[in-house]
Amino acid sequence: MRQFTAVVNPASGGSSGAATLLPLARLLREAGADLETEYSNSLEHARSVARAAGERGRTVLAVGGDGMAGCVGGALSGTDAVLGLVPAGRGNDFARALGLPTEPGALADVLLNGPPRKVDTIEVESAFHDRTAVLGSVYAGVDALANRHANTSRLLRGAASYYAGGLRAVVTWRPVNYRITVDGTLYERRGYTVVAANSGYYGFGRLVAPSARVDDGLLDVVVIRHAPKRLFFTMMNELKTGAHISRPQVEILRGTEVRVETDRPVPYGADGEVDATLPMTARVLPGALNVLA
Repeated sequence: MRQFTAVVNPASGGSSGAATLLPLARLLREAGADLETEYSNSLEHARSVARAAGERGRTVLAVGGDGMAGCVGGALSGTDAVLGLVPAGRGNDFARALGLPTEPGALADVLLNGPPRKVDTIEVESAFHDRTAVLGSVYAGVDALANRHANTSRLLRGAASYYAGGLRAVVTWRPVNYRITVDGTLYERRGYTVVAANSGYYGFGRLVAPSARVDDGLLDVVVIRHAPKRLFFTMMNELKTGAHISRPQVEILRGTEVRVETDRPVPYGADGEVDATLPMTARVLPGALNVLA
């Protein structure tokens, strides 16, 4: 029987991560599993708790949204520890890519009985050469700005916060000259954003990289080049289904390492958290994480 340590974001998605965990915890304990709960007060605290639990041989549950999943999963990347996801945030995009259920009974069955699956992670190196691992994607440009607006919204939650954040970001956006180096080959593009995707989904269920797979050892690098803003709004809607990739303004590159530089300061984010400015380098770490799925 597995032993679990739940690392909880107590305010995930504008509600309580603890409330999401409660019915699941009852099912796990009724099945005979040991469960301890730790509440995080910061992402760094969550990383520390996750590493300590993993070193004790416990299965670590990330209870929250993509920020918590990326934080805890990144902390366990490259170790023998096992990650379980309890989706309790706004987007839950990495859980969506894994096909995880949200109903407590079905999710409890996955956590109790599902075999660990090896998936890739992304190592992100900042301009200051700090390195951290994340799960889903790294994005630089208008989407990072939109995500920042969504995260700081006090009036809107869920999909509404992403739509409002996207509208605000696009209206104020000025095109950027990107220098994108993929496995040593330089591409110079002018446009809206560059996404290095391990998972196909980001930004509350948007299928930004339909061909991305979490276990193929590659990053799908999605480049959305300059276009009239009215067309960009159309493409935002097409992101729901992945139809945007047929547009001539959308280019998909693939590789194991991507470096993104720009001609002016541009924010970038990863797994729902935005707190850095380009340049950055993203590298795939093949099969670096064990996750229950």
